[in-house]
Amino acid sequence: MLSASARTLHTLPEDQPDLAAMRKWVGSLLGDLPEDVRLDVLLVCTELASNSYEHATGPRAVRVRRYVDHIRVEVDDHTPASLPQLGESRLGNSRGRGLMLIAAISRCWGTREMVGGKTVWAEVAA
Repeated sequence: MLSASARTLHTLPEDQPDLAAMRKWVGSLLGDLPEDVRLDVLLVCTELASNSYEHATGPRAVRVRRYVDHIRVEVDDHTPASLPQLGESRLGNSRGRGLMLIAAISRCWGTREMVGGKTVWAEVAA
């Protein structure tokens, strides 16, 4: 299990997302948390990772950082120019709700540009 103030990294597959494996990995890190918190973190991880496959290029990685009062999820990709926008989808009107879900579940979320890519992150209260 991931102790307070610790972090760990999981590299995502290049071509096809294996979200089940990622969720299993994250769940194993946070097994001691209350179920509602753990499920919120899993949903945030799934949405952020799915967005990285839908809207960006790899390589991709998921980082989970555990603090005393929150869990921070970060997903890196290599598409710097494509920063996510809340409620906007280039894929049509029936899409674009993932970030709204993340915004509702998380205490905060955002993006950070990095050399050759970006990080999209969210924090869930623990």
